[in-house]
Amino acid sequence: MDASERGARLTEIREQQRRAERRRTGLITGVSALVAAVLIAVTAIVIVGEQRRQSDVAEAAAGDISGVQTFTDLSATHVQQPVQYEQTPPVGGDHAGAWANCGTYTEPIPSELGVHSLEHGAVWITYSPDVPTEQVQRLTDLAGGNAYVLLSPFDGLPEQPIVASAWGLQLPLETADDPRLEQFLVKYQQGEQTPEPGAPCTGGVSP
Repeated sequence: MDASERGARLTEIREQQRRAERRRTGLITGVSALVAAVLIAVTAIVIVGEQRRQSDVAEAAAGDISGVQTFTDLSATHVQQPVQYEQTPPVGGDHAGAWANCGTYTEPIPSELGVHSLEHGAVWITYSPDVPTEQVQRLTDLAGGNAYVLLSPFDGLPEQPIVASAWGLQLPLETADDPRLEQFLVKYQQGEQTPEPGAPCTGGVSP
């Protein structure tokens, strides 16, 4: 094979390599575009599904929530001494001059602080210390997405292992997965029952 033939052969080989490279680039680009399209579609489905779920929760919360107990004629005096509450956990009454900052607590908090937070429109979720870890995590996740929620263990819950309380209102629950819990949060965070709407749930104390 003379020099000209070798040159022609090398030119042909290089052209074949360029064609193969273009095919690989096109294939990679096509696959990447397909993966991106699938991810966008899945994300859109998830977002639409979550929006629909939240709409359903809000619609359910607009009506009466089954099992909610109502308590009236609650005092609201600031006191320094411990208070003996009629409900366990309390739903209102005399309370401390400071409030508990909304958030998640892993130890029980003083009822007098929690009640003051209720006065500001918070929902206080309490649970028995022996509630399974996965249930506590579900409660923690739920509380984390809400600005006016207290979550803490509570010794001596008399009815159910989980109780959601707002000022003058209470909902005992068997599990954290009960859909009424989220409905209760939607309806009563800063709800119409709030004695001091707009009052903060930060800037207090973190017991």
